[in-house]
Amino acid sequence: MKILVGYKRVVDYNVRVQVKPDGTGVSTDGVKLSANPFDDIALEEALRLREKGLATEVVVVGIGPADLTAHLRNGLAMGANRAIHVVVAGEVQPLTVARTFLKLIEKEQPDLVILGKQAIDDDASQTGQMLAALWDRPQATFASKVEIADGKATVTREVDAGLEVIQADLPAVITTDLRLNEPRFIKLPDIMKAKSKPIDTIELASLGVDVHDQLKTTHYAAPAKRSKGVLVKDAAELVATLKQKGLL
Repeated sequence: MKILVGYKRVVDYNVRVQVKPDGTGVSTDGVKLSANPFDDIALEEALRLREKGLATEVVVVGIGPADLTAHLRNGLAMGANRAIHVVVAGEVQPLTVARTFLKLIEKEQPDLVILGKQAIDDDASQTGQMLAALWDRPQATFASKVEIADGKATVTREVDAGLEVIQADLPAVITTDLRLNEPRFIKLPDIMKAKSKPIDTIELASLGVDVHDQLKTTHYAAPAKRSKGVLVKDAAELVATLKQKGLL
């Protein structure tokens, strides 16, 4: 079984992001970039399936600029067999990403595609669902447990009411939730081995993907600063203050 894993680069979750003074985006100058945490979980799950003997090859896929190679080496150091780098300048929206994955699926013929449920930069949570629709294959989103047997994936997924267990025929698309696993620590020997693992570089334009993004971001703004709290003597004064502010 071959598994394709999405691996996106985002601003590290420990970084306090700053909006550019002109409001055109988020400043990334000198900012640490790292793997999307949910994508690390997706890769870890693929590696565990391979270690159980349920998969033979794990391929990580990154879509981004030329300097994305170092990031993909991180995925190879975790244990992926090889990587695919789809080169494109600038950001691409979820529908374009899904169409790109579909082209790679037609080429690679994977039995399973595992993606993070969302990326922490846009929180769109759309790519997996769009890919399943375009591929016309089953999807199991927000997975907190994955079991593969007899050509089927049994997935426990987190929903508002609790946990839901569904079964999907392979090939399928699975998106990973936070509690699925804890990604492994990368050791120095693994980093050295990753340098010799192959990375296939493909220009997005060569895949024939229709890059026709429908959404346009017009402005970025930082959240408003919280005002100082007000100390009131009793409930009556609290009600009066809330009315004065138009909150009651």
